[in-house]
Amino acid sequence: MQPNCAHHSIQGSADDSSSSPRLSGEGSCLPSTGDVRIQLSSSAGESRENATSWASRPGSQSRSQGHTHGEAGGLEDAAPDLEEQGGSSLSELRYLLQWLHKSLPYLLILCVKLIMQHVTGISLGIGLLTTYAYANKSIVNQVFLRERCSKLQCTWLLLYLSGSSLLLYYTFHSQSLYHSLIFLSPTVDFMNFWEVLWIVGVTDFILKFLFMGLKCFILLVPSFIMSFKSKGYWYMLLEELCQYYRMFVPIPVWFRYLIAYGELDTALGWTLGILLGLLYLILKLLSFFGQWRNFRQVLRIFFTRPHYGVPASKRQCSESDDICPICQAEFQKPILLICQHTFCEECISLWFNREKTCPLCRTVISDHVNKWKDGATSMHLQIF
Repeated sequence: MQPNCAHHSIQGSADDSSSSPRLSGEGSCLPSTGDVRIQLSSSAGESRENATSWASRPGSQSRSQGHTHGEAGGLEDAAPDLEEQGGSSLSELRYLLQWLHKSLPYLLILCVKLIMQHVTGISLGIGLLTTYAYANKSIVNQVFLRERCSKLQCTWLLLYLSGSSLLLYYTFHSQSLYHSLIFLSPTVDFMNFWEVLWIVGVTDFILKFLFMGLKCFILLVPSFIMSFKSKGYWYMLLEELCQYYRMFVPIPVWFRYLIAYGELDTALGWTLGILLGLLYLILKLLSFFGQWRNFRQVLRIFFTRPHYGVPASKRQCSESDDICPICQAEFQKPILLICQHTFCEECISLWFNREKTCPLCRTVISDHVNKWKDGATSMHLQIF
């Protein structure tokens, strides 16, 4: 009996890995075998501990997996919202492109119709703009050349600007557009919005041409009568006068257009027209005071003629090798700045038309920039 039991116990321990219930049953039928009982109890304890540990791990894994799934679920919920927003914006853009594609022929038809109705005004506007651009660039180039400027070119520009203005007024002599130059209303019975823009725009370009012609006349003045530095101050003064005068010219035309509501012959029409006219005058008065500050500064500079330095001595010129750093030629009327750098008077005057600092060391020399001393004309179109 004992060998059989021992055999069964050994067999049970060998089969422990295969089936634990069978092992526990066989161990209970051998009470006399203590070693086997101890091994079986320890094995059972280890199996219980392992089962407990494995039972505890899936719980933690399930919690961590649940937390991860929660975060993933939140991201998945936010992703469709972004996709919906992106899809809606793309759909709106696609709808807009489709609408433009369908409406393009009709828009082209309307544009052609508008061009046909206003072909004269559009052509004249393009001509005035190109004339201004050509004359302005040519004058700036001639001013930059200083004593080497072409008198023939300046004479041509003067005749070209004068001829363009006279030809324009002669072509539209029935409208008397030149009345706007002296604050009178042109002889137009009924003025709508487009006619007002036509009158104001033409008058503004003509005033530019007039003052650009005066700059050409100054260019023709010999240097022994008016120096290059003095010409720069005259260019600046003429440009400021031009801008200041152009600001007042549109007032009668726009005021007449705004009070035209009184033509309705009703109390409401008269009241609304007068209120709009007064509001326009108030706004122009405010712009007048804003421009007056700049104009006073220009007048002060024109009459005081601030100096950027003092005449340089021969020793100071020799320290600079008798060569102007700007024109790379011998000094002509050398001027010594406060930073102890020497330049030609005309060269440094031309430099300070746009800058405030010394060309070499960048020391601040001037407290203002005279941006119109190079003969340029403002491109701003004074409509209102």
